[in-house]
Amino acid sequence: MERVLGVGGYFLRAGDPAALARWYRDCLGLDVDEHGSWRQEPGPAVFATFERETEYFGSPSQQTMLNLRVRDLDAMLAQLRAYGADVDEHTEELDGVGRFGWVTDPEGNRVELWQPA
Repeated sequence: MERVLGVGGYFLRAGDPAALARWYRDCLGLDVDEHGSWRQEPGPAVFATFERETEYFGSPSQQTMLNLRVRDLDAMLAQLRAYGADVDEHTEELDGVGRFGWVTDPEGNRVELWQPA
C-alpha cells in the first residue's frame, strides 16, 4: 500500500490573499518563497479528527485548523500580542504532548500554536 509522506501544503481562501500572506509572514515568521514553498524544521505532525460539534476550532463554520509548531510558546504569544494580533488569553498543557496557544488571523481563522514536550 502506498502511503503519504507528510503534509505537502495547507491552503486558505482569503478576501485579500496578499495581505493574509503578509500577516503570516510578519506575525508568525512563516517564510515562504514566491511559489509558497516553505522549508520546515523536522519534527512531529498530528493528524486528528474531531466531532462535528467541537468548539475547539473556534467558529463553527471553520472546518479545519492549522497547527504550527513553535520553539517557545510564551515568546511567540508575546510577539503576536505586540503585533496587535487576536491572541486567546488561554493556554493549555498536556503531559507528554506539550503546550498550546491560539491566535485568530485577520480572516477569522483560528490557528493553534504547539510547543511540543
